[in-house]
Amino acid sequence: MIEGFQNATKIAELRKRIFFTFAMLAIYRVGVAIPTPGIDGQALANFFEQARNTVFGLVNLFSGGALERFSIFALGIMPYISSSIILQLLTVVLPPLERLSKEGELGRRKITQYTRYGTVGLALLQGFFISMGLEQIQTPNGGSVVFQPGWEFRVMTMITLSAGTAFIMWLGEQITERGIGNGISLIIFAGIVANLPSAITSTMEFVREGELSIFAVLLILVLMVVVIAAVIVMERGHRRIPVQYAKRVVGRRVYGGQSSHLPLKINTSGVIPPIFASSVLVFPATIASFANNPWMKSFSDALTPGSLMYELFYVALIIFFCYFYTAVVFNPVDVADNMKKNGGFIPGIRPGQRTAEYMDRILSRITLSGAIYISLVCVLPTFLIGSLNVPFYFGGTALLIVVGVALDTVAQIETQMIMRNYEGFMKRGRLRGRTSGRIS
Repeated sequence: MIEGFQNATKIAELRKRIFFTFAMLAIYRVGVAIPTPGIDGQALANFFEQARNTVFGLVNLFSGGALERFSIFALGIMPYISSSIILQLLTVVLPPLERLSKEGELGRRKITQYTRYGTVGLALLQGFFISMGLEQIQTPNGGSVVFQPGWEFRVMTMITLSAGTAFIMWLGEQITERGIGNGISLIIFAGIVANLPSAITSTMEFVREGELSIFAVLLILVLMVVVIAAVIVMERGHRRIPVQYAKRVVGRRVYGGQSSHLPLKINTSGVIPPIFASSVLVFPATIASFANNPWMKSFSDALTPGSLMYELFYVALIIFFCYFYTAVVFNPVDVADNMKKNGGFIPGIRPGQRTAEYMDRILSRITLSGAIYISLVCVLPTFLIGSLNVPFYFGGTALLIVVGVALDTVAQIETQMIMRNYEGFMKRGRLRGRTSGRIS
């Protein structure tokens, strides 16, 4: 892998993309350190220290620590994810949006534009409820963490947080377009990885104070290696469906006749289901936690990470989004039609509708196994925090994002390298033909 990255830096365009990605992520991390005006930072940090294993801890994890600092990026990218979920669900339900999604590049741009509008709207709504909730948080001496509560603070917070979310959304789009990897996923990845030093420090403090034994630390390390290895195996695992292509005679040449396979990934949806599930649960829970209403408070407590209600809803949403997103990215009917047009068929299965039904049946089974695997990994933090008193959030969505994004990014780098090497080979071939064998 080290040699591969060394080779990657030798390709000018790929090196430019990698450096651009690092530069955008560095800008994001600088923004995380810029606080929102009007807040007592130390008092707010003390509050989040006590609420680390609540819904605030989960939101803070995805924002890369921006929420506990209440920086301009405090909302993170969660409003964008929530808006994307809403638009994708509406695309399936509303015929106009479904037709728009099938209009090619123009339709996708229009849906992206709607997603941006929805992101800003959700960010303004969340910013309003968060500003009201901050005014209710008391400092140890009886004061408020907000220096000057009132509508001026609320409006300023709404504008600041929504502008920060919009800027993060723009950074993610720039990384996807001009950098390497998926920009939104890399931003979440950077926020999670940035918390690793504090997690290591907290673990050492727990060991020094005797709250965590050396045996428990060794057990955690072994468990981490096993879980990460299992995630890598499952993310790369797939079911191969054999495909046979019939022979075709075109003129004097015979085409086809070869055997191939159609790989169906065990986890076709990747890290999308846990991200979407977390976003769906975090959005109402965040608003309810800041609302000054007993019913809303009880609703927020029921959706606290680690509670039975939260885990049940979390697993149910993960399974739902696994099937939903798999249905969005893989259409068995279209794949079966394309195979039939190219003379391909699955041995023992009639081409056309029967092939689509066969693939749909297999995809449903492996998607269920993938959903169960994701659910087990995502409930792992609850077991570790409750049983071993782990002082950090290992496993769950964070682990899937880190491993999944790392694998996808490395795969994209490898693809770029293969493409550049192929183009370079063709260039050398053309140069050799023009210069009688000399390569310049």
